[in-house]
Amino acid sequence: MQVLFRSRVIGAWVGPGLVLLCCAVLAPAAQAAITGIYTCTTPDGRKLTSDRIIPECAAREQRVLNSDGSLKAVVPPLMSPEERAEQEILDRKRNAERLALADAQRRDRNLMLRYPNEAAHRKVRDAALDDINKAMRISQNRLKELAQERVPLTNEQEFYKGKPLPPKLKQQLDANDAAAEAQRELIENQKVELVRITALYDVELARLKQLWGGAAPGSLPPAKK
Repeated sequence: MQVLFRSRVIGAWVGPGLVLLCCAVLAPAAQAAITGIYTCTTPDGRKLTSDRIIPECAAREQRVLNSDGSLKAVVPPLMSPEERAEQEILDRKRNAERLALADAQRRDRNLMLRYPNEAAHRKVRDAALDDINKAMRISQNRLKELAQERVPLTNEQEFYKGKPLPPKLKQQLDANDAAAEAQRELIENQKVELVRITALYDVELARLKQLWGGAAPGSLPPAKK
């Protein structure tokens, strides 16, 4: 049996490899594409038959029969403009959901391929956190160096109490202050990044534990950001 489905195209029914233009009179090509006995029941109870789409039943299901009376196809009712608009919205929503599910399944499968067990995940996590900790230590050491470099500058500054500082000394003090402030700001940013990376791997590990435990890829809710 051939079943025709509603098309998004206004006034059209679609079947496998077939488009029937749904209007009062079918296009010749569409008439030739499907032959049979069209039958339907009108809203007032009349049973109609024809060798083509029956205009009186455009809003009702029409059955197409073979010459022996067996069912050949089912033509669904013609959608109203409002119904077509609703169907298009529904189709877009379903398509978006289908794409989102496929993307979630792909990401979950890739996640499990990358981390087949908790040890593999911990190794990558530790490496990422180690990089940030190393950068923080470098900044902290640089901050100590700047503090040491400032000692002789501060001692020299004592000789000029109540007097304008020599331009060179003032420039050196200002440069030391700016460099120290930059390192302090960098350390704060690194602390924030450390927290962010830790939270990211925590969420990822929680998801992986569910996937390792048998949850189907794409079945888990998206991670909260």
